[in-house]
Amino acid sequence: IERQIEQRTAMLTGVSHDLRTILTRFRLQLALVGNETETAHLDEDINDMQTMLEGYLSFARGEAQEDVGELDLDALFNKLKEDARLRDRNLVTTISGPCVKVRPTAFARLVTNLTSNASRHAQNINLQATIKSGWLTIVIDDDGSGIPQHLREDVFKPFFRLDEARNQDETGTGL
Repeated sequence: IERQIEQRTAMLTGVSHDLRTILTRFRLQLALVGNETETAHLDEDINDMQTMLEGYLSFARGEAQEDVGELDLDALFNKLKEDARLRDRNLVTTISGPCVKVRPTAFARLVTNLTSNASRHAQNINLQATIKSGWLTIVIDDDGSGIPQHLREDVFKPFFRLDEARNQDETGTGL
């Protein structure tokens, strides 16, 4: 078991290092383009990928998980609305209640992944955050075809994909 953990950690560290090198090249190429208005979204994506890779590297090194902190839900939801607009999708967001503490990067990634999945299969998405009595409830409702009843438990397994999503033209790795 220890050898397997060491091999997994070494592999994760190597892959993360290699991907950071590619991200650095992307960042340099964007800087050479020079048009900040056209490259702003790409630069944000690179920053998000960099943050994810740093998290993977921290995990591989056995460092503690992300600290709990405040997340600006309004800023996150506005970014998701802009992403949906770029995909020609309609995303309506609602936030009610006071601030809540979360692991900001992990939480943003979770909501972004779920909203992105909804955008692939629906035209209209409603994202609602309600904070009440210290609990945060997120509801993502869309007009997509949905998940068949018999597969609803399976979608929570790592890297599970619905059969229709295995089309070579579709991207994604599951939740």
